[in-house]
Amino acid sequence: MRARLLWLCVSLAALVLGACTRSDLRPDFVREASTSLPAHDDSPLAAYAERLSSHAAHARTDSGMRLLGDSVDALIARIAMADRAKYSIDLQYYLFHNDATGRLVAQHLLMAADRGVRVRVLVDDLAKVGHDAVLRSVDAHPNLEIRVFNPFHERSGSLWGIGKQFAGDFSRLNRRMHNKTFIVDGAIAVVGGRNIGDEYFDASDSVNFRDLDVMLVGPVVAEIAASFDRFWNSEPSVPIAAFRHDAKDEIDPATIRDRLSKSAREVRDADYGRGVIARAGDLKREDPADEWAWGTATFLSDDPDKVLPDVDPKDLHLAPRVRAWLDVSKQRILLVSPYFIPGDKGVAYLAGRRAAGVSVSVLTNSLASTDAGNVYAAYAKYRPPLLAAGVALYELKPNAAHRKGKDKRFIGSSSSSLHSKAIIADDDVFIGSMNLDPRSRSLNTEDGVIATSPVLAKALADLFALATTPEVTYHVKLREGSTTEVYWSTIEDGKPVTFDESPETSAWRRFKVGLTRIVPIEGLL
Repeated sequence: MRARLLWLCVSLAALVLGACTRSDLRPDFVREASTSLPAHDDSPLAAYAERLSSHAAHARTDSGMRLLGDSVDALIARIAMADRAKYSIDLQYYLFHNDATGRLVAQHLLMAADRGVRVRVLVDDLAKVGHDAVLRSVDAHPNLEIRVFNPFHERSGSLWGIGKQFAGDFSRLNRRMHNKTFIVDGAIAVVGGRNIGDEYFDASDSVNFRDLDVMLVGPVVAEIAASFDRFWNSEPSVPIAAFRHDAKDEIDPATIRDRLSKSAREVRDADYGRGVIARAGDLKREDPADEWAWGTATFLSDDPDKVLPDVDPKDLHLAPRVRAWLDVSKQRILLVSPYFIPGDKGVAYLAGRRAAGVSVSVLTNSLASTDAGNVYAAYAKYRPPLLAAGVALYELKPNAAHRKGKDKRFIGSSSSSLHSKAIIADDDVFIGSMNLDPRSRSLNTEDGVIATSPVLAKALADLFALATTPEVTYHVKLREGSTTEVYWSTIEDGKPVTFDESPETSAWRRFKVGLTRIVPIEGLL
């Protein structure tokens, strides 16, 4: 009875707050559908993709793949792609920050639009609501259109404005678009875990995310473009121009251009920017063909209607298809997920794979390196049964970069927090945006590519081996004779060390995280 009364009170509060919310969406706005432009032979990137294909001994149905494990390389790749675009650029991201690298990428997109390139940018609205003036100014360019996904209908960016909308429409607004794709001229694409922002490109002064993308050419690019079109033309995708706005909030496009140019100069003059320029050289240079792996590749993505609670086509979810792919593994499964909450079903599944003779290893964040303590708390209760089943667990150290010398692949050059999402199953790989947690499985939309390539699998396995060495990770183990107690094993200053509590964390930090376990929110994490 108490629970029912509490639920009634919450429901009534939601109705009241929902009634207080206005809608800034114009009912008379006509949204025009558009589709991806096909690759043209005179596109420099299409010609490059063709040259790559002609130099490799593989079937014409295979796709080319190149890992982007280094954060600066990942930024350079995106800028180089934008600068060489001739016909189209399509971007789909959860986050596109208004920071140094975000503005740098935005400037190159604007430069492409000035050359006549059609630019379509689709971003999740969670971080963009309240920033309509900047978006509208950029959207005013005749060759550049911005749409926001699953939007807040009232465009106030205040905590009150966002909070009351969450309260009144929680089941919809709690679902977000987490996809990440960058497609140019229908010929080349980048997918993976990185958003657009300083912390994803090793440019933050504090913690930087260790992340992973894959650059793709060949038939799979058409699949990525088709997925983008489905999202772009879906009901939850709304043009920023479709919202009413106050004329006093307008920002002149020339002002935006000046801000972007000034920011770009500041980036180039900083130590970080000089390093980028030194490593980039001529941004028109082409990576040698032998740096690419080839194989069959399939792009998977959730249906965009997944964010509509009353629709949500569960038969078109990404996670079950990834699981079906894992079902056929015979030798090994290597899982990389910054936010890892397997749940009871996930534990049973991995235990079943171990019982079938498949080795299973997991790399995730330690409590000291994670940016989501509540996720770590939820994950912690699944460690003992996983370890008892023979699953190997590794947690990344927060300062992994400083412990591994000069090799910064996948580890980075500053304080570290894991953000990569990847799976190796025998000689197959998955790289994408999907975390192994309830939110990715049931609430957010996700995407990723599954590829069969022994060369790519070896390269990714080598990165996994690098990232799980005892100098940069803690190996979590089950204490002998116990079914619940774990400890952490590592190497510090060349000597073996063990910890009985989460390493490099204070008692206060552990206490706060522990408190989150009593709140029944695992399904939302």
